[in-house]
Amino acid sequence: MTYAGNRRINDADSHLMELPDFLTRNADPEHRQAIGGLLDRDMGFFELDAYAGQGSHTPERRTELAALGENLTRGPKWHDALGAFNGSERGGALDLLGFERQVIFSSFCARPIFSADSVPLRYAAARAHNRSMAEFCAADRRLIGVAMVTLDEPELALAEIDAALDLGLGAVWIPADPPGGRSPGHPLHDPVWALLAERGVPFLLHVGSDDLSIPDPWINDGRPERKSARGGAEVIGSKDLTVIHHSAHRFISVLVLDGVLERHLQLRGGVIELGAGWVPDMIRRLDHAAAIWARSEPHLAEMTRTPGEQVREQLRFTPYPFEDVGQMVSESFPELYLFSSDYPHAEGGRDPIGRFERSTERLSPAERELFFHRNFETLYPP
Repeated sequence: MTYAGNRRINDADSHLMELPDFLTRNADPEHRQAIGGLLDRDMGFFELDAYAGQGSHTPERRTELAALGENLTRGPKWHDALGAFNGSERGGALDLLGFERQVIFSSFCARPIFSADSVPLRYAAARAHNRSMAEFCAADRRLIGVAMVTLDEPELALAEIDAALDLGLGAVWIPADPPGGRSPGHPLHDPVWALLAERGVPFLLHVGSDDLSIPDPWINDGRPERKSARGGAEVIGSKDLTVIHHSAHRFISVLVLDGVLERHLQLRGGVIELGAGWVPDMIRRLDHAAAIWARSEPHLAEMTRTPGEQVREQLRFTPYPFEDVGQMVSESFPELYLFSSDYPHAEGGRDPIGRFERSTERLSPAERELFFHRNFETLYPP
């Protein structure tokens, strides 16, 4: 028996765990030195000496981890998990998990790459990232690798997206900021949206598309003795969690109101590991904005579908395991939401299927199938 059991499951969010040479081994020679330091400040949370240079767990360790069987998600996390940094091992992990397909994000690269000091360095580092991601995912056809590309320079973005898709990657992770100081709906970006629509590849916003933490002044409560969960690898605090979706909410809202989804009917996108409890309210606000401002902003009156209809048809979101999926569906649409495990990150928990089974109990069997399996195919057709 696999962890998924008899349920058909596609996993919209999992991760590889980078080793220190993840970016440098596939970097262009002229950029290798500059790229070499990008991960240093984000990987100090882990002791990687045992894995550096190995590329896989020892045969004995693989046997030990595989013996967990359907309890794999209850086993070790991070680099210690089966398939954490080796694509062939990840295929074995998928056999135990029982997931039909699994989307693979990197764990530490987003902020260093998206916030690199210069635009050329951002593209060079993304190029190195995408090559290493493709290497990992080439080991098993069930793995869908996510490329990383900033949209600051549209012509460079087009070239990098083409190169990443030619490597076999199946999605493009972008920052949630105004690219190049422009709205994502600026005409300069239309060729990017058109290319993604034509190639049938989704754009994705993920935790890391913007800073994880709220600015420090909001943390300064005058009580230095209080403990915080902040610091380390992808660890956020309680205050950060409450607003971590704001940049994605803004990006998607502007994208819709600028008519990008109307102009590119085949474009698909996802918002991953940023929760989804905010999505029903975003849809309500978008529908209100389009209706109320249609006279003073006439381009809104030209929409052939409401913003809510556009979101329903073209965008998808992953709830956190502690959120109530049934409640979200009751306030919006069952087509919007996707299962995700976050494997092998600790945030995914020890039993993500069980938690989502409980939060979808009020849904019909057909709606549960949408959540666990079919909505995924909107972004990643079989």
